[in-house]
Amino acid sequence: RSVYDDQPNAHQKFMEKLDACIRNHDREIEKMCNFHHQGFVDAITELLKVRADAEKLKVQVTDTNRRLQDAGKEVIAQTEEIIRCRVQQRNITTVVEKLQLCLPVLEMYSKLKEQMSVKRYYSALKTMEQLENLYLPRVSQYRFCQIMMENLPKLREEIKEISMSDLKDFLESIRKHSDRIGETAMKQAQQQKTFSTALQKQNNVNYGRNMHLGRNRILESKNEVTLKRTFEDEDEHDEEVLTAQDLVDFSPVYRCLHIYSVLGDGEIFENYYRKQRRKQARLVLQPQSSMHETVEGYRRYFSQIVGFFVVEDHILHVTQGLVTRTYTDELWNMALSKIIAVLRTHSSYCSDPDLVLELKNLIVVFADTLQGYGFPVNRLFDLLFEIRDQYNETLLKKWSGLFRDIFEADNYSPIPVANEEEYRIVISKFPFQDPELDKQSFPKKLPMSQSVPQIYMQVKEFIYASLKFSESLHRSSTEIDDMLRKSTNLLLTRTLSSCLQNLIKKPHIGLTELVQIIINTTHLEQACKYLEDFISNITNISQLTVHTARLYGLSTFKDARHAAEGEIYTKLNQKIDEFIQIADYDWTMSESDGRASGYLMDLINFLRSTFQVFTHLPGKVAQTACMSACQHLSMSLMQMLLDSELKQISMGAIQQFNLDVIQCELFASSEPVPGFQGDTLQLAFIDLRQLLDLFMVWDWSTYLADYGQATSKYLRVNPSTALTLLEKMKDSSKKNNIFAQFRKNDRDKQKLIETVVKQLRSLVNGMSQHT
Repeated sequence: RSVYDDQPNAHQKFMEKLDACIRNHDREIEKMCNFHHQGFVDAITELLKVRADAEKLKVQVTDTNRRLQDAGKEVIAQTEEIIRCRVQQRNITTVVEKLQLCLPVLEMYSKLKEQMSVKRYYSALKTMEQLENLYLPRVSQYRFCQIMMENLPKLREEIKEISMSDLKDFLESIRKHSDRIGETAMKQAQQQKTFSTALQKQNNVNYGRNMHLGRNRILESKNEVTLKRTFEDEDEHDEEVLTAQDLVDFSPVYRCLHIYSVLGDGEIFENYYRKQRRKQARLVLQPQSSMHETVEGYRRYFSQIVGFFVVEDHILHVTQGLVTRTYTDELWNMALSKIIAVLRTHSSYCSDPDLVLELKNLIVVFADTLQGYGFPVNRLFDLLFEIRDQYNETLLKKWSGLFRDIFEADNYSPIPVANEEEYRIVISKFPFQDPELDKQSFPKKLPMSQSVPQIYMQVKEFIYASLKFSESLHRSSTEIDDMLRKSTNLLLTRTLSSCLQNLIKKPHIGLTELVQIIINTTHLEQACKYLEDFISNITNISQLTVHTARLYGLSTFKDARHAAEGEIYTKLNQKIDEFIQIADYDWTMSESDGRASGYLMDLINFLRSTFQVFTHLPGKVAQTACMSACQHLSMSLMQMLLDSELKQISMGAIQQFNLDVIQCELFASSEPVPGFQGDTLQLAFIDLRQLLDLFMVWDWSTYLADYGQATSKYLRVNPSTALTLLEKMKDSSKKNNIFAQFRKNDRDKQKLIETVVKQLRSLVNGMSQHT
């Protein structure tokens, strides 16, 4: 580009320089040719000299070849003879080789027949394989080989049938003895667990070594389908310890598996084996109808299942592909669902807590055994919590009977202690503390009756019984503590509470017994804190823990006390009604006897003695009972006066009735129960008192004038009540002429009564309209 673009004469200058460069190269080429020309001339000269010598050599070679051909004719003849001998020798060698090929085939076939005769079927199959793949192809052109080839498939089928027959015998054998296999496995698991626990406690190290001993060990094959030990004749005290797998000869399975694998039918064999084992699993999982009646029924059921899965686990680990982990998991999940359903159904029939507890122990051993073989058992432990609730129910039923027996045998009297030894015996059973009672000399009486320490001891026994179920459930101390407290709460709030309620309602339980029951429940309530300490000592869980449950004994015993108190009020009223029913008033008597009625004096004496017993009760209870009794007595006496069947009442009857009410008032004022303020108890009879005063004084003008005023002297007298009673006296005066001493004024008196009656009626009617 610079040549063309720079200066106008640049191209010419470039061409001049290029010509100069060409001339330089030409001079260098000329120098090179001049240097090598002499060597070329010398080479041509040498070549001309060699041509003459080559002609001479050609003549000499031709002559030598002719003479050599003449001399080699004899050698060629001898060589041909040697070749013929070599061919004969090679043919002889070929015949020998063919014979050598046929002899091993015949020997192998003879060996095959011998192996079939001694039942070495797997070796026979290997021999057949060698014949087909190695020996027979070498001599397949011979007729005897064709006959052999035709017989081999028949022999294979015969071996398959024989091995399958052995497998069926094996399956039948393990089905028959699966319970014994399972029992051995469960026993070994239990021993292993006991040993591991003891070792852990001794060395304070973690343990968890798999108890599945020797499950990867393959047993040597045997010819016969036999169990290694005869289960029926096995000595239970045999010193030799065998694992569950050692009890079974698995060689038929290995042999059949190998045979079918060699024959290319491994998948067929696997499907057949799994199908048959599924059928056996369904049979094993089917329980007997009476299984729930004895522990042995459950033990045999669990042993069969364990035996089944021990065999399957062993097959899983010693064979490749016959059963897989997926297959065993699927089979176990199916079995687990069936087992849980069976246990739920059959355990629901168990009413004996000891049987339920033994069932729980069997389930724990069963679960631990299968867990050691790698099967998940969480659902079994979840089921145990359901069975725990049922166990608690059976315990509650059992303890309900024990509580009833204790209550029936109790004399409901304070416990007498004659000396220090008897006193210590009682307080060793029940945590009783009373500094005031300790100061008293022997003999003395403890306030509660004999049932209190017995109930307390039975509650502790219940806690122990409940704890037995919580053992071996792989739960923390906190969970066990919570379970114990919940079950104890159920015992107190449901069972004991129900027994107390039923006891209180029984007809033969009188007032004295009810008073003692109230005292007993008070002491049992105070003992609840000791039961909480007792549970905490067992589980080593402090009561200060946030999630620690509390016992509900307070509400239980409070409810029982309230029921007993209500029953006391009811029975007092019933007793008062009994006394009222024997009252025999002469309602037409002309004048009173001058003394209170006998029935009423008996009633008052009964009330006095009864309220003396109430001194052991809390003051409020005794006061409420006394007030309730006085109110009921006052109401009953009032109803007696106003009874519709009573048509006539004389003034003498009113006077006699007044004497009885006076005795009631005297009883109320005597303070039968301490703690009443002023004349509170006497107010129970105020309605009767004002009514009787009105009729005794005959102060109708005052009553009618002051009626409705807050300052009325007869404020508690209802007009309808006064009218009813006055009408009865009016009818009586007509017949008996109670105003005979005022015969001159008889008409005036009668007229006065009629006037009062009219006024009272007008008051009653006015009240009705107002209402």
